[in-house]
Amino acid sequence: MNLLNRYMLKQFGKNLLLLALSFIAIYILIDFFEKIDNFVEKGKPMALVAKFFLLSIPFVVEQMGPVCILLAGVVTLGVLNNSNELTALKAGGVSLKQITGPIIAAGLLVTLLLLALSQFVLPRTAAQTAKIWYRDVKGQMPLGIYRSGRYYYQGENNFYSFARPDPSKNVFLFFSHTSWNRDYALQTMIAAGQAVWKNGKWTLYNGQVQTAQGNGQFKTEIFKWRRFPFAEKPADFFLPRLRSSEMSILELYRDALRGKQSKEEQAVAWADFYGRISYILLGLPLLLLGLPLLLMVYRKWGRDLSLAVPVSCGLAFACWGIWAILQSLAKAAYLNPLAAALSVHLVVGTLGLFLLLREDT
Repeated sequence: MNLLNRYMLKQFGKNLLLLALSFIAIYILIDFFEKIDNFVEKGKPMALVAKFFLLSIPFVVEQMGPVCILLAGVVTLGVLNNSNELTALKAGGVSLKQITGPIIAAGLLVTLLLLALSQFVLPRTAAQTAKIWYRDVKGQMPLGIYRSGRYYYQGENNFYSFARPDPSKNVFLFFSHTSWNRDYALQTMIAAGQAVWKNGKWTLYNGQVQTAQGNGQFKTEIFKWRRFPFAEKPADFFLPRLRSSEMSILELYRDALRGKQSKEEQAVAWADFYGRISYILLGLPLLLLGLPLLLMVYRKWGRDLSLAVPVSCGLAFACWGIWAILQSLAKAAYLNPLAAALSVHLVVGTLGLFLLLREDT
């Protein structure tokens, strides 16, 4: 590795570390003031508070990683240009490709580290923070689990299983309900294609009821629709909402391959998988576009980082907004999940490479 590469990597690493620590500190500080009252009201020790916020750091790093990569590259090249080092290097015959090459390589290395963090570290820390927040602070115990595209909940003397494509709606697909008596003998088994909770009542459609008659015999009734007085309501079915962040990339892939029973759930599963990877990879195309934009801003408005950094932040925010819209369309099955995950990267990355090559001429 030559002297230029070592120098560029050192500067990029210093700026990246400073930016990452700044974002972590800001996030933890805001989150601390929002949640400390909850910990105090429950009388929780400061050791638990410290553990909660320390375990939140991997989540912050993953969320702010792409922006940190962009800003670290912009600041590194901006300082180089501001001190006339960039002009000196070009005058010495060093091409822009050779100057920006180490920055892009460093951005790729950081992206790989973020992928490793998302695979091996984040699922464990996210599960721990959810456990502390919901169980120890909120006093809420998860009553169910999510496995192979279905939710399973156990009541006092009954058991529910269903698919729920949209957690914000009280519509349940492939619904089943099993109940037993005090002697733990099976009493009824109800299965329906769809269940709806509305106006305080359960209504099931296209299903059947099997009722125990004794001696292992069951009576079966078929129905088009019927109301049932189940004891539980959707509000009783508690499961932490950030389920996907508690799963590794490989687990998200396996979850998407399991073959969902509805097209909506399959779309959500693949969108979660591709979306997790594409978000982490978003830093590279942003960096490719941010570097030439920095030089263009300097040429037009001067060598002040006070303008280049806001422009870069605006770029990151715009790309994130478009990415989020595409992910929502993918989860609603209006757009192919892979196309939604790659489109922003391809457009931004291609434009960035074109502008970067043009700046090098």
